[in-house]
Amino acid sequence: MLDQDLQTQLGAYLQRVVQPFELVASLDDSETSRDTLKLLQTIQSLRSDMISLRTDGTDARKPSFCLQRPGTSHSLRFAGLPLGHEFTSLVLALLWTGGHPPKVEAEVIESICALDGDFNFEVFMSLTCHNCPDVVQALSLMAVLNPKVKTVVIEGGAFQTEVNQREIMAVPMVFLNGELFGSGRMLLEEIIAKLDTGAAKREAAKLSAEAPFDVLIVGGGPAGAAAAVYAARKGIRTGVVAERFGGQVNDTLGIENYVSVLETDGPKFAAALEAHVRAYDVPIMNLQRVEKLLPASQTDGLIEVQLAQGGSLKSKTVILSTGARWRNVNVPGEAEYKTKGVAYCPHCDGPLFKGKRVGVIGGGNSGVEAAIDLAGVVAHVTLIEFDTQLRADAVLVNKLKSLPNVAIHLNAQTTEITGDGQKMNGLTFKDRATGELHHLDMAGVFVQIGLVPNTEWLKGTLELSNRGEIVVDAKGATSLPGVFAAGDATTVPFKQIIIATGDGAKAALGAFDYLMRLPAA
Repeated sequence: MLDQDLQTQLGAYLQRVVQPFELVASLDDSETSRDTLKLLQTIQSLRSDMISLRTDGTDARKPSFCLQRPGTSHSLRFAGLPLGHEFTSLVLALLWTGGHPPKVEAEVIESICALDGDFNFEVFMSLTCHNCPDVVQALSLMAVLNPKVKTVVIEGGAFQTEVNQREIMAVPMVFLNGELFGSGRMLLEEIIAKLDTGAAKREAAKLSAEAPFDVLIVGGGPAGAAAAVYAARKGIRTGVVAERFGGQVNDTLGIENYVSVLETDGPKFAAALEAHVRAYDVPIMNLQRVEKLLPASQTDGLIEVQLAQGGSLKSKTVILSTGARWRNVNVPGEAEYKTKGVAYCPHCDGPLFKGKRVGVIGGGNSGVEAAIDLAGVVAHVTLIEFDTQLRADAVLVNKLKSLPNVAIHLNAQTTEITGDGQKMNGLTFKDRATGELHHLDMAGVFVQIGLVPNTEWLKGTLELSNRGEIVVDAKGATSLPGVFAAGDATTVPFKQIIIATGDGAKAALGAFDYLMRLPAA
């Protein structure tokens, strides 16, 4: 189950366990149950003085196992084998249950412990989903710290019948007390905020009390992180306010073209960005969406950014690095069946469509890569491309065309995504050469047609291009004095991580140059 190297590493981690606990397994005679038992036996053998194992569990989901301290009512259960991306989640759950302190701020722990009510969470995940571990780890920690929080982590591939019955077509998907709580990547603080209705008001007051910054960066992706590092190194007061630190990088699986880093993945790269920024003691105000920018002329000489949840921040200069998001295909049915067949992350949600027919919209690198990836999991993939040819790299196109369970429709315009009111069941496209409509039955479709800048909130405030991108000059300056911009939200061509980081550094240097030339107060 675990090779020798992995067992050695796990054994070293388990030495940090300081409180005894037991693993209670509910098993049947399936192969997955046998594998689960082997895993649990290995874990128990690596720290037998602190971890005990029982196999007399009676949970309806088999295989599953819970982690519990004797004499407590804490409840954390894993249903299925938590390997792949979720092995780290299992290791952390073992350590936290065994008394090892989590690397979480004290005020966050206090908020978890203060939650009052009955919170029964079920989180469905897949072992190939790189967004799932954040949600799994957040809900696992809450169950370990607060006995009023119960969490079951369910590996969708092991419980396909339940997945189909509950019409789960995207992961992570979280249910609270039987009702849908949320889907997609969520951070621990986001979950707490949804449960603690007073948290947003307290946070707004805290942020409004912040002293003015010299440079305030809006957005925490590669451009924003680079801007923060470069600004902080100048010795000026720097802050970052972000809706989700790391931005879209968090949703990127493989990164192999960032010079000097041979290979990494999005979540690791985002974590490295955050660590670098925090190394300079830059405050990161995460999970905050900015909804308005007030130029200095309208305030007390400082630029003000107003936050959607209340409160505001002020600064002498602002760097906008709000990035971009997946572009919607904007046809009937897309919004209605989002997470009910319409998906945007093949790595996350692909396994949920095992043995089914799916589609991919988009013939660039992202679309062709998605189709290749899905072809190894699903029964059949149909790729729909608006252009008369695929725009992906030749090596990817050749690979795609070699696959026996892939069909390609070029010069095709998606016109509708159909469904039965509960979930998607097909896609209609028009042959652009003949005008003829075609309908294909499929259980899901993955939209991969590029990006749109996150700049709607800036309309009428500063100059935007006809594509909604922030117009910048060679130093990253916008049409508003003291306001700079960087990354995928700007008119700078070629939306790449390495270009965004360079733009972020340039914008920070531009902002510093602007500050130096301000009249002395």
